[in-house]
Amino acid sequence: MILPVIMAGGSGSRLWPMSRELYPKQFLKLHGEWSMLQETILRLDGVSMREPLVISNEEHRFVIAEQLRQINKLSKNIILEPVGRNTAPAIALAALKAVGEGDDPLLLVLAADHVINKKEVFHQSIIEAEKYANAGHLVTFGIVPTHPETGYGYIHRGEEISLGSGLAYKVNRFVEKPNYDIAESYVNSGEYYWNSGMFMFRAKKYLAELQKYRPDILQKCIESISAADCGHEFISIPQHIFSECPDDSIDFAVMEKTADAVVIGLDADWSDVGSWSALWDVSAKDQNGNALNGDVYAYNVQNCYVNSEEKLVALVGVDNLAIINTKDAVLVVNKDQVQDVKKVVDFLKSEGRQEYKQHREKYRPWGLCDVVVKNPRFVVNKITMIPGGSFSYQKHHHRTEHWIILSGTAEVVMNDKTFLLTENQSTFIPIGIEHSLNNPGKIPLEMLEVQAGSYLGDDDIIRIKDLYGRC
Repeated sequence: MILPVIMAGGSGSRLWPMSRELYPKQFLKLHGEWSMLQETILRLDGVSMREPLVISNEEHRFVIAEQLRQINKLSKNIILEPVGRNTAPAIALAALKAVGEGDDPLLLVLAADHVINKKEVFHQSIIEAEKYANAGHLVTFGIVPTHPETGYGYIHRGEEISLGSGLAYKVNRFVEKPNYDIAESYVNSGEYYWNSGMFMFRAKKYLAELQKYRPDILQKCIESISAADCGHEFISIPQHIFSECPDDSIDFAVMEKTADAVVIGLDADWSDVGSWSALWDVSAKDQNGNALNGDVYAYNVQNCYVNSEEKLVALVGVDNLAIINTKDAVLVVNKDQVQDVKKVVDFLKSEGRQEYKQHREKYRPWGLCDVVVKNPRFVVNKITMIPGGSFSYQKHHHRTEHWIILSGTAEVVMNDKTFLLTENQSTFIPIGIEHSLNNPGKIPLEMLEVQAGSYLGDDDIIRIKDLYGRC
């Protein structure tokens, strides 16, 4: 059976302000009911698959766990990299984990942040790829190009390889991002595909090719997976070992060197959603060419993309704009200049501002914290705690806390006293008191938390006991 390996790392800035360093685009609901990570996994429904194995970095562990829990796909199946080392080592970790469990599955390697609108076509390509992967090939999925694109690498196909009804081609070469004239010649030739970064092969086959061409990468990955901490819900890779692993992509490390690479063409309305204009391209539009999401009013407006999280956005007499409204930032950009959004992010970094890094809302292992008001002497948080969630048993040296229950039931522990609070009830936590909060109910607990004191930093959380291994 096929094991989906979902690559969910990265912290791109091209979709700011919705995409942030600590909450990149793969976790956003940009093109459907679910986040892009969730859509990537749910898109596989209809093909016989195992539970997915997700690979990401340490900072995103709680949001990934929550998103997998929401679609009933959480099963200690998240590999956490302490540092990014590109795709060749990441895939090696997944292959080693699978082989270490006494198996040699087909790995279907997918990025967590792609859009594929023609799901049935994608499924058929997976079925075709399975034949070639079972025959010992390393399969890559090449996107049938629709126009000369300078933002993608290309794959030049060679001779045909047919297995029954399937049709694939030997990979002649991989090509870096070309200029427009060269890209146009590639498209006109009919012999080139866009490089999607999606693959299928046997786990042991990939490891054998990695041993042949990059044994240094394989050795560090073997050491890393052997020393991994598999407690709690995650497979945590040790930093002191993995940080010594060379940084290389699967293309450079294996696919450009192996004699067994084949490419299968995929024409499934694919996009890597690399900019706001690219998202407009794949979005449903009204009769005026507008893609409008959220509370939006548009009069005499054409060819715009608007995404509003909360507030009403009204547009009058404008054309070709992308307008993105979040709880703490608004972006207005001409769709022809979306590549310059990264300049905003560079400015925010240089000024030491937090808007490049994180949203007002922050994911925690127990749920979500929305920082409604922040002041040097007090902070007001809206807390949403999932059923079964729990704060650490903790204390503070510099702040008091006041909890007001909005909905649900809270179990409060203060020193040796335990009591329940329900809607419209509250409690006060003095400085130095050991305390915790749990959600014993079946529905989310929502409450306001008012922190007040001379110092409100997270390092004033003195954890005594913790369900999530943070002590």
